[in-house]
Amino acid sequence: MDTIHKIGRRKTAVARVYITKGKGSITINERAFENYFTTDTLKYKVMQPLTLTENLDSFDIIVNVFGGGVTGQAEAIRLAISRAMVELDEENRSILKSDGLLTRDPRMVERKKFGQKKARKKFQFSKR
Repeated sequence: MDTIHKIGRRKTAVARVYITKGKGSITINERAFENYFTTDTLKYKVMQPLTLTENLDSFDIIVNVFGGGVTGQAEAIRLAISRAMVELDEENRSILKSDGLLTRDPRMVERKKFGQKKARKKFQFSKR
């Protein structure tokens, strides 16, 4: 098995994932996985495709991620790992699809409009 390269996106975060056979180490932006994501929720999001497909200790994963915040980055990594698991074994598709891990979340920040304070908030209106 060669290296599998997949891309995942969420909001403005973009994650590039490289998966090879190994012992289960995860490196994100040349830092250890435990040091990069500090909360248990974010760690769970990243590990979710691996636990569902029972591949926790089978692959070494190297991730380059940029843009967005930590939650967007975690979800971008999750999508990229999910796509890689499907490429490894097509049977993983039904497992991951039922949990919604193969769907790219299209929600983005709405742009600010001119003549308004924010995207939807207006300046205070004074009648007199």
